[in-house]
Amino acid sequence: MPEPIGVILAGGRGRRIGGAKATVQLRGRPLISYPLAALSAALEDVAVLVKPDTQLPSLPGVTVWVEPDVPRHPLLGIVRALGMAEGRAVLVCALDLPFVTPPLVRRLVDACAGGAAAALACAAGEAQPLLGCYLPQATAPLAEAMRRGEPAREAAAALAPTLVEVSDPQELFNVNAPEDLLHAAALLGEDQPNVKS
Repeated sequence: MPEPIGVILAGGRGRRIGGAKATVQLRGRPLISYPLAALSAALEDVAVLVKPDTQLPSLPGVTVWVEPDVPRHPLLGIVRALGMAEGRAVLVCALDLPFVTPPLVRRLVDACAGGAAAALACAAGEAQPLLGCYLPQATAPLAEAMRRGEPAREAAAALAPTLVEVSDPQELFNVNAPEDLLHAAALLGEDQPNVKS
């Protein structure tokens, strides 16, 4: 199987954090730069998937893919990434997961070779559908689930994915609100992050 393409999912609105989540600064770096660095260290090909109006920081040399403006559904990014990957698997990661590591990315890729349609990161048995490796055969069932308006977790669970337990639950910590940004900065050793976008 060809190596999956890493895809940072950056099409969310970021309403709880004030918008333009990709440009929010965490310890002097754009939030998106953390998972982007992890995927780039583990995979040869990496792209960022955005909505037409998504604001991004400067990302020299990074491929940017655009998904339709509607529907606004978490599964759209995965389905669109699979469609643009031209038959390759995709390793998707939400842009708001700053503690993802290259070893975890490689573990997900390796688990994806086990025959299931997807391999998802999980902590204490709870899967994170926006951090996982999806094979092309996941496209149709995810697209149908999206059409029905199913939650992403339920749709991903219906694929009977391989679950990859993270060694440190912090790896799945996501930044959705200003208080999450403060917590992430504290975990990184900084007291006062710049919350301006």
